[in-house]
Amino acid sequence: MENIGQGFSRIAVKIGSNVITKTDGSLNEGRILRLVEDIAILYKKGIEVILISSGAVAAGRSEVSPSKKTNIIAAKQIWAAIGQVKMMSTFQFMFGKYGIPAGQVLATKESFSDRRHYLNMKNCIGAMLENKVVPIVNENDTISINELMFTDNDEMSGLITSLMDCESLIILSNVDGVYNGAPEKEGTELIRKIDQDSEDMGKYISSIKSGFGRGGMITKYGVAKKMSSLGIDVYIANGTRDSIITDIVRGRDVPYTHFVASHKKETGVRRWLSHSDTFAKGAVVVNTGAREALLGEMVNSLLMIGIVRVEGSFKSGDIVRIIDDEGNNIGLGKAKYDSKKVEQLAGQKFGKPFIHYDHLVINERNKVNVQ
Repeated sequence: MENIGQGFSRIAVKIGSNVITKTDGSLNEGRILRLVEDIAILYKKGIEVILISSGAVAAGRSEVSPSKKTNIIAAKQIWAAIGQVKMMSTFQFMFGKYGIPAGQVLATKESFSDRRHYLNMKNCIGAMLENKVVPIVNENDTISINELMFTDNDEMSGLITSLMDCESLIILSNVDGVYNGAPEKEGTELIRKIDQDSEDMGKYISSIKSGFGRGGMITKYGVAKKMSSLGIDVYIANGTRDSIITDIVRGRDVPYTHFVASHKKETGVRRWLSHSDTFAKGAVVVNTGAREALLGEMVNSLLMIGIVRVEGSFKSGDIVRIIDDEGNNIGLGKAKYDSKKVEQLAGQKFGKPFIHYDHLVINERNKVNVQ
């Protein structure tokens, strides 16, 4: 194997349902074997790989036809329960051919909402990597409900990549990457590189979802943009191409879209917070002075004196939104005090900050507007 480029000592690889399932939803064992072979090569070179795999619901759907009285949510839970076992036994068997132990990690969106649960998962996956076990992560569809489900496993792959401080994320779909139009139209071209200064390519992407996946290219694009802004390189590529993972790591000239990592590397806490908008328990409205301080060039904490009022209720340690009096989203932060305490102290001088700057992320779009 040629020299491995920088940014690949620990990587996350997300495999879409449309890559590892056939048209009838059954697992495509030949394709899974090719992907396992690819990962095995990296494993033998000492590269740590975390695998995020879709396909459980699709695999289960091919096995059971629920009765007419079974609602769609229960049907998906049944399919997930059956398909998850099928998928994991297939991966374990195939990794076993190369003498590589593989273990399952099931997650729900709630697993990421609490910092303690978040760190427990980090420690679990970290221990697996330390003991040379390939972690295979999937959403626990058997207990997830619609309100707490990920958009799809693309969203979860971003959270896992941030959680485990991966240098790169490879998202494998059934297309070569992001195009500047419909891929099937004549004259449409693959966009090879997207960085922080590139125009918004979202306008070119169809919102149509294909096959068995819950998400689509719009979701992949959004995840990739966010991850690259946090200092992580992201590659969207075609998982039906042989050796695609090792080809990317080797730096070979194969089709893919590379979202170039920002030079700004965020801390673990800020990475967690940047994904936590859907977990926010309430909000604080801040005055003009606090708004300008938070959006200015200097790093600042949010003090009680800058808070006008509280919206909703939250406990100490919860994630809260920060908004101005016009409803603009300023950022997110981890609350030091509960909502009752903040209501008592809002607008007053108080020695300790409500949100320390280490536990605060600012909406960069608003930061531009304040200059």
